[in-house]
Amino acid sequence: MSAPFLHLLWLASPALPVGAFSYSEGLEAAVDEGAVHDEERARDWLLNQLTLVLARSELPLMARAFTAAQAGEAGALQSLNDWVLATREAAEPLAQTQQMGKSLVAWIESLQGDSPAPCPTLPLLRALKPAPTWPVVLACAAAWRGSTLEDSLHAAAFGWAENMVQAAVRAVPFGQSAGQRLLARLVQAIPGAVESALAASEPIAFSPRLAIASARHETQYSRLFRS
Repeated sequence: MSAPFLHLLWLASPALPVGAFSYSEGLEAAVDEGAVHDEERARDWLLNQLTLVLARSELPLMARAFTAAQAGEAGALQSLNDWVLATREAAEPLAQTQQMGKSLVAWIESLQGDSPAPCPTLPLLRALKPAPTWPVVLACAAAWRGSTLEDSLHAAAFGWAENMVQAAVRAVPFGQSAGQRLLARLVQAIPGAVESALAASEPIAFSPRLAIASARHETQYSRLFRS
């Protein structure tokens, strides 16, 4: 088993100290308004998010950031970071991508003394203004650890899926067995999402239903999650 593969498992782990568990990415708002109320509706919501958001926006963006990180292209990373910030349509997803991005940079910094080679893009990530964003930093971390682009996108999608399933288990709510069935369905769809992302000519951000849910969550009376 290769070290890059193990590092990808590490990056995809919910134990990574970036706070991903505290976000539902609009799912809690969908539960509150009744759009998601059982396992079937949660499955539909998350499959739509995988195919319409991750496959068209996050993963194609990560692919470009991965290539830019390998080439050490500071200007390209800043442009991609700007794109992420500009396409977050509500306050909570904007705060999420910056908080998780900064936390992942701190995690990379903590590993520098124990790594055989320092992260070459760390100075570039520190320089991103106003803050590094999650998909850009995640792509740079995967490139630094020697992963392939395709494997990196699969790991990113699985990490997202695992976090969102746990959010659904707590918010809908339903049991862990239902959560595992939901995760299995998302895992089946991830290879197709990655294939679409790799074939995309550019990232596209268009998810108005998710943006509305995220905006409504800001004033929701009772909340478990930060988004």
